[in-house]
Amino acid sequence: MMEAIETPGKTKIAVSTPIQIGGNVITPKQLATIASAAGRDAHIEITPFRQIYVEVPVDEKERVTEALQQAGLEVFPAGAVVKGLIACQFCKGAEDAGLATAQAIHQAISGIATPVPIKVAYAGCALGTSEPLLKDIGIVKMKDTFSIYVGGEAKGIKAAAAELLAEGLEEGQIIPAVIKMIDFYKANAKGKEKFGKFIRRMTLEKIREAAGLAV
Repeated sequence: MMEAIETPGKTKIAVSTPIQIGGNVITPKQLATIASAAGRDAHIEITPFRQIYVEVPVDEKERVTEALQQAGLEVFPAGAVVKGLIACQFCKGAEDAGLATAQAIHQAISGIATPVPIKVAYAGCALGTSEPLLKDIGIVKMKDTFSIYVGGEAKGIKAAAAELLAEGLEEGQIIPAVIKMIDFYKANAKGKEKFGKFIRRMTLEKIREAAGLAV
């Protein structure tokens, strides 16, 4: 998805519902809050990132953000950042599917500035309904451990499935590994190099080492 050019004097914010059982559920009250806070002339865009972009006047950003947060919504930067976590519906239950883990990942990485937007998905089981193998970074809970996949690309004639980076990981290893990968990408990407292309150029071995997952 191309990042739309902002209107002079306005800025975009990325709005999403929290990571929760049921997936991308939004209430009528929350929808009404978005419309009311943004104003009748606001530009509102539904994105593939599990987010809604809302363009607001720069001097109204703080007020709008506060109103949205009070309605139980989350607000992150738009543009070239790590997008909000794309999660499954946790159909196996909060504990079995790792809801708390997904929520922690979401809060830790969403909004980190990157050369190009990065999509990260979380699936609570091998069904993978959040399509983790089609995202830049995919995290899959496998009973009591986790697997990380990298380099997925869903678009274009060179679409590719993500490759397994590591498996059998403990919960405490996930966030540090993902943040280290993102930092390594930011430090070594060539211009606006896509994450998947970067992974293939650097090789899985170097990515494992950078993420602290090398055996």
